[in-house]
Amino acid sequence: MKKQRASAFAPASVGNVGVGFDILGHSITGAGDTAVVRRIDEPCVRIAAIRGVVSDLPAEAERNTAGAALLALRDSLALPFGFELELDKGIALGSGMGGSAASCVAALVAANALLDEPLSPEQLYPHAMTGEAVASGGRHGDNVGPMLLGGLVLATADHLVRIPVPPEWHCVLVHPHAVLETRRAREALKGSYALGEFVAQSANLALVLAGCQNGDAALVRAGLRDVLVEPRRAPLIVGFDRVKKAALDYDAMGASISGAGPSVFAWFETREDAESASKAMRTGFADAGFDSDAFVSPIAGPAAKLLA
Repeated sequence: MKKQRASAFAPASVGNVGVGFDILGHSITGAGDTAVVRRIDEPCVRIAAIRGVVSDLPAEAERNTAGAALLALRDSLALPFGFELELDKGIALGSGMGGSAASCVAALVAANALLDEPLSPEQLYPHAMTGEAVASGGRHGDNVGPMLLGGLVLATADHLVRIPVPPEWHCVLVHPHAVLETRRAREALKGSYALGEFVAQSANLALVLAGCQNGDAALVRAGLRDVLVEPRRAPLIVGFDRVKKAALDYDAMGASISGAGPSVFAWFETREDAESASKAMRTGFADAGFDSDAFVSPIAGPAAKLLA
């Protein structure tokens, strides 16, 4: 008899990684969302419960990121059955940690285990982007891609490419107890851009990818500088300059805004450096009047996984 119930966990993530707006991200340990999905006879998607650090999300499937992802999966496969979903949120919304994406991916990974012929992570990817679009207004994979595959992932409209990263390289992500809605952060990006900025950003992205591929920290240091998005979003994050400076003072390869913010991430060559820097980065937000949480994780973080 086919399994009728499954649960899955999807980790938090760093979106954009500064130089890869909407196309580059990596997963992290320490936070995530859990979904419990049941296979039901009715050909629909029902949301039975939402719990955790966020509970006031839409209960209508088409307005909920996880619900929309499951609807996309049902419609694509023309399934004769439906799903009932419970979400346990471990990631705050508007945090820059991929909270909406984690709900999508956890729900899809759980539902996939209930299919007669389960799909690959790459096949789940477009459905995850459909769910993510409910929250962000656009189909982009820099959060859902890393959650599906694990680690650092280049996520284009049609491809997921995992980028190798030395296992000793670590990330610090500091989340201030503040909210910055993704749509508001995107509004800050409106306006004109100089061609030279695009050339510089393309060069920086290439340096970061080459540095990761070759385990060359010097290339990453040369490239991990966001000249397009960070200058326009940084004013929305109180304390950003202090937190970034703290990371660089502790020899970070680079530091920038995680996703749409207000969280800030930094990359380090060792876990020891990351652990030391995390305290100073939190102090940067404290000086600006915000409590914060810090997560230290390998850049090559985990993928979403089935729990039961």
